[in-house]
Amino acid sequence: MKAIVHEAYGPPEVLRLEEIAQPEPGSGEVLIQVQSASVDPGVWHLTTGRPYLIRAMGFGLRTPRTCVRGMDVAGRVKAVGPDVTRFQPDDEVYGTCNGSFAEYACAKQDSLARKPGNAGFEQAAVVPVSGCAALQALRDVGRLRSGQSVLVIGAGGGVGTFAVQLAKALGAAHVTGVCSGVRADLVRSLGADKVIDYTREDPTDGTHRYDLILDIAGNRPLTRLRRALSPRGTLVIVGGEDGGRWFGGTGRLLRALLLSPFTGQRLRGLFSTQSHDDLRLLAELIEAGAMTPVIDRTYPLADVPEAVGYLRSGHARGKIAVRV
Repeated sequence: MKAIVHEAYGPPEVLRLEEIAQPEPGSGEVLIQVQSASVDPGVWHLTTGRPYLIRAMGFGLRTPRTCVRGMDVAGRVKAVGPDVTRFQPDDEVYGTCNGSFAEYACAKQDSLARKPGNAGFEQAAVVPVSGCAALQALRDVGRLRSGQSVLVIGAGGGVGTFAVQLAKALGAAHVTGVCSGVRADLVRSLGADKVIDYTREDPTDGTHRYDLILDIAGNRPLTRLRRALSPRGTLVIVGGEDGGRWFGGTGRLLRALLLSPFTGQRLRGLFSTQSHDDLRLLAELIEAGAMTPVIDRTYPLADVPEAVGYLRSGHARGKIAVRV
């Protein structure tokens, strides 16, 4: 089968299309004939091996432990392994796996759900990682309650476009999205009550305070973020791109966790996962029309290096899909 592989860490150019052996599903796994995949920041981090902390987390110190990249997946079940009870061949599914930039991939049944009936494979493929991150940031870590006000910083990106829609679906009274001016109309169309162009206005100047702030892939100092947070509000840091090659954005997150016990504000970080139950909930929201995946561009499998480069350019509006 064809797959995007790399044998060494480096820039997106180290990724190349090759013929490799088709995987076999193990216990509790299904073999998926991949129709579509997606690019997220994790792909870049695992391709480059930066920050170096991720290498120590089991992904390979000197070379990648897994040579096929890609995590988001949507496709048809081709075969099932022992002990699989949720799916059978020909089922249309979506979720996460290791190595979705390939014609076939194996995934655990617990990390999959049935594809939303009103969504195509590309739409479904861009949901799992970013959609689950947005859902868990709001519901589980942020403890969003009906009637609260929410500030989403990074509202025009992959996680942000889901977060704006989910905040409204979960009962937020007022959602403010922060993005660049070129994404303002998009964020407004997703249901944001107010949109702030960060190039013209500082959303953390203290003029307005929010019950819940999601800072997505940001680098603003904690002092500024807390200035926009209500006295009993919650800040959730969703990723981060500052901090250098060793620890990435984890430094700011650790400072937030250390400071939180000494203030009335809850300062938290997100370590998201993808589960069958959350994927099923997201599918139900898509089918009900409460959430719509936003796709900026779709690339063919052979152009994954270009797709990763476009993601890193910071110009993407919503998600980037890969057609397999």
